[in-house]
Amino acid sequence: MDGLLAVPPIGDDNLLKQRKALVASKALKINPLFALHPNFKTFSKMLANEEASIIHATSFPYTGRSHFEGQNVLQGGLLNPFSSKTGWLGRAMGIAKITGKAMSLQAPLIIKGATDYDNFYPEHLRNARLPSAEVLKLIQDTHEGSIARAIDKLRRSSKSMRGRRGSARDPLSLASEAGRSLREVDGPKVAVITIPQFDDHAEIGSDTGHHPELFTLIDNAFDNLRNNLQEQWANTIVLTMTEFGRTVKENGSAGTDHGYGSVGLLAGGLIKRSSVIANWPGLSTGELYEKRDLYATIDYRSVCAACIEAAFGLDHDVIAEAVFQDKNIPRAYTHIFG
Repeated sequence: MDGLLAVPPIGDDNLLKQRKALVASKALKINPLFALHPNFKTFSKMLANEEASIIHATSFPYTGRSHFEGQNVLQGGLLNPFSSKTGWLGRAMGIAKITGKAMSLQAPLIIKGATDYDNFYPEHLRNARLPSAEVLKLIQDTHEGSIARAIDKLRRSSKSMRGRRGSARDPLSLASEAGRSLREVDGPKVAVITIPQFDDHAEIGSDTGHHPELFTLIDNAFDNLRNNLQEQWANTIVLTMTEFGRTVKENGSAGTDHGYGSVGLLAGGLIKRSSVIANWPGLSTGELYEKRDLYATIDYRSVCAACIEAAFGLDHDVIAEAVFQDKNIPRAYTHIFG
């Protein structure tokens, strides 16, 4: 995601010098330095209501610009790509004994490692139907151990999904379903949703276009989560993640290429005071990473660790060492939730 388009640093004089065509004309001013793309209407209201925050000039500490490696570091949480078969969120869930739900056909790496998680991805097979609860109970009663537990899990999942069969698979529908599931007393406590196709190497758009359309999609996903979580929104933190940002300057095709620093959007009732958190590096060519990218001055692992601490109640040192396997990750909790 292009963090400079999503949250433009309007107070940096070098913004318009570096990218004249890739700044929204009616950005929503947040403070003297930062504004928000106008397509983030819901998120803007959340900022005003003290239930959202922005982390800028941030990234996981990966600079290779490969989607495959970047996604793996982002989800695995370790600095060396492909060095773990579990994800940072799954490891945290396992420690805290938290249940979760992946809103996809296959569970992504980020949630693997948890001892209890499920998948939700609506089927659209002709004449398909949910299994009978009675048949599942009979199968469960004739088995023991892991098979019986798996059948019981399927039975409980099937019961909760009655009336929701044939739901849409788009991110907004999945966000609504995630909110409903997280609201249930015996439902999951974690949900993972993917919004793809940010790789705009051409015609990225500023006021309108592909990237702004995706901003609207993210904004509506926040709205759907909040509306469907209802009273549980007060106990929730939602965070966005991207494997890297985009180049500061546009390329010859009115797009941007793989970069480094980007932006993270956080919302939820666990946030008590809205803020924009940044150690702004500047946008002059000499201040850019390799003279082309926004420099990431905040390790986004520290943001993820703070969200785990707020939502799961785990100690920061445990999160740093057992989840991210790096005891030097700074504690950002007080900056976000203090």
